[in-house]
Amino acid sequence: MSLTDDALICASGLAVRHGAATVLSGVDLALHRGEIVTVVGPNGSGKSTLIRALIGLERPAAGSITRAPGLRIGYVPQRLALDANLPMTVRRFLSLPDPVRDADAEAALTRTGVPGLMDRQMARLSGGQFQRVLLARALLARPDLLILDEPTQGLDQPGMIGFYRLIAEVRAQTGAGVLLVSHDLHVVMGATDRVICLNGHICCQGSPQAVALAPEYRALFGAEGQGMLALYRHDHDHDHDHDDGHGHDHSAPHVAHPHSHDDHHHPAEGAERGHHHAG
Repeated sequence: MSLTDDALICASGLAVRHGAATVLSGVDLALHRGEIVTVVGPNGSGKSTLIRALIGLERPAAGSITRAPGLRIGYVPQRLALDANLPMTVRRFLSLPDPVRDADAEAALTRTGVPGLMDRQMARLSGGQFQRVLLARALLARPDLLILDEPTQGLDQPGMIGFYRLIAEVRAQTGAGVLLVSHDLHVVMGATDRVICLNGHICCQGSPQAVALAPEYRALFGAEGQGMLALYRHDHDHDHDHDDGHGHDHSAPHVAHPHSHDDHHHPAEGAERGHHHAG
């Protein structure tokens, strides 16, 4: 799989092994500008390994990864452990590893819905504030591709919805591509353009509607997976206004109404099934 004009990063025949264990095999994917792609899969399915390979932290055992020239990636990790006894303000954190101007730091916090936190200690932030500060730090790199590994862990459902809405706004404002890893199936179905179902290989991928109907998806997620399409339709039939309590703009469009893209950003109408299996 090679880069097309609007592609940011492509993987072709990607395999990753940890010792004798094959974690990923035969993964083909392309991520495009202005597209939100969500990777779902059970624990141990290789989701975080896929992200680490894409950003260069895992060496492929086979296959290749091609990045657009000069590609800037903003990364929000699954978890970031900070010593609660180590004083670190939000302002200081935003200047790691590269210094940023005060005006740029405050602008990033404002964009992510948490203005006025510059002097707050990182250890004293709520879960939602912490995730938005992580996102602000990632956005300071002016990324072409924003990669988030389970960014809503520990947030309640309104917090999840508010965060995903924010991601949709960032995509709309910057045109960046977005790759999300998530367990939040009930929210993912309204928050994304394309879903990739992973279990050591790509089981199926396509629009949320198509993936929700795919037998491979239902086999992995059981009753929860079978209820996703109904929830997706419910989200689109009703406009529920949620916020996670951190100053989010209620006038913004609900994340359950994703922006449309040219057809070449997406797979075929039905879910595409993967034929590669982990060894």
